[in-house]
Amino acid sequence: MTTTADSSAERPVIEALGAALSALDARAPNARIAVAFSGGVDSSVLLDAVVRVAGAPRVVALHVHHGLSPHADAWLAQCDAFARERGVEFDARRVEVSRASGVSVEAAARDARYRALDAMCAAHDIHVLWLAQHADDQAETVLLQLLRGAGLAGLAAMAPEFLATGAAATRVRPLLHLLRAQLDHYASARKLRWIDDESNADTRYARNALRHQVMPALAVHFPGFRDALARTAAHAASAQRLLDTLARIDMETASRDEGRALDQHALLALDDDRALNLLRYWMRTLGFVAASNARLADALRQLREVGAGRDGHRLRIDHAGHALRGYRGLVYWEAGDSSEPADETALVEREISELTWRGEAVWHLPQWRGTFVFAMVDATADAAGVSHGTASHIEAVDTVPLSVLQRAPLSARARRGGERMRASASNAPGRTLKNLFQERGIPAWKRDVPLLYVGDELLFVPLIGVNRATVREASSIGEARVKIIWREDLLIA
Repeated sequence: MTTTADSSAERPVIEALGAALSALDARAPNARIAVAFSGGVDSSVLLDAVVRVAGAPRVVALHVHHGLSPHADAWLAQCDAFARERGVEFDARRVEVSRASGVSVEAAARDARYRALDAMCAAHDIHVLWLAQHADDQAETVLLQLLRGAGLAGLAAMAPEFLATGAAATRVRPLLHLLRAQLDHYASARKLRWIDDESNADTRYARNALRHQVMPALAVHFPGFRDALARTAAHAASAQRLLDTLARIDMETASRDEGRALDQHALLALDDDRALNLLRYWMRTLGFVAASNARLADALRQLREVGAGRDGHRLRIDHAGHALRGYRGLVYWEAGDSSEPADETALVEREISELTWRGEAVWHLPQWRGTFVFAMVDATADAAGVSHGTASHIEAVDTVPLSVLQRAPLSARARRGGERMRASASNAPGRTLKNLFQERGIPAWKRDVPLLYVGDELLFVPLIGVNRATVREASSIGEARVKIIWREDLLIA
């Protein structure tokens, strides 16, 4: 569906969305489009114009209820009504915005908003999300990043198209080259009704201060500043792409364990600039927020002082809820900002989850990014295997009698240090999990696993197996047995 603008005020918006739709249809004809719809003037213009250009059946309006304003419920209702007036499907999610110390409300709300939008795109099986940011937003972002001393990645600001790691949909900003005034003209010409968020006038927020106090002054003395800042963002994005290409080359040499660790020797073989570039790129691939130059420089300094192949336990850089550690010539991020030695567990506080065994086959534990699978073993084949000493006997040793699982509730617990188990079928004494992990060469960053208890007895440890001290009694011939399997999630949350 195409439309023509009824006035010169509407034409720039219609033409911009027509170009974006043509580009989308060239890649994915008739693909549905999600629109991030806050109800403000910018997103109201975007939604109204998208319906005119693409047709209502192709569009879904997605609203995020932050709960930060007493008017949030009324805004939700107004957005729903705006979408229904245009025959557009509407969906909304409520989110909790973190008020943690040291985290700005703006940043926390933005992160929560994008998580909710990605979740709604996935639920609707939509792979493109259109956002209403425009040239003034881009200029504000570049200025904010400049004032914060950001690097090239920050100065690149908002990309016209971007697929975030783990996101369901590509984020597209079809209005990025238009001015706020052009969107205002469209809204007036179409007599749109929109929401005025009172927080947008609060100059305690950095972006609002720029918008209301700095940008008007710049417009007087430097009328072309928006275009100049847009060019700066484009130059920075181009330079950042080159740096990322270089980092990917270095990752081919330094990456270990599918990118979850770096080879310390390969990292230290690079000069400082190149090593710091690799560290920044690696952290982005892991989904970490950017670290300051000072923090990364300190990390590299400590790594060089420790030296490749030497004791890395002294290395410790805390960032974003993790600690950078060294272990056996590898560098990795340990969850939980633990002050314990790197070859011991990260003592992450978790709420203990309880599972009463009722024959469930699958128990997903998102806090550990994995799943316990309880697989029933054929009792007849198992008994035959025990009798004849075949391969099934080996399988029986790795299984648990169903009666053991039924004698007390099952619970998954975090490591606290000092746990012991008997991993072999012999009568050898129990050993610490730390020693068993080391003996098997299991990297330290893989040791943050849930320990499965039956009552107060340790039953099963992922990557090690069943605790023979707990399953010491013999089961009767033919008794049902269960194989416990731990499977890690494929994607890092």
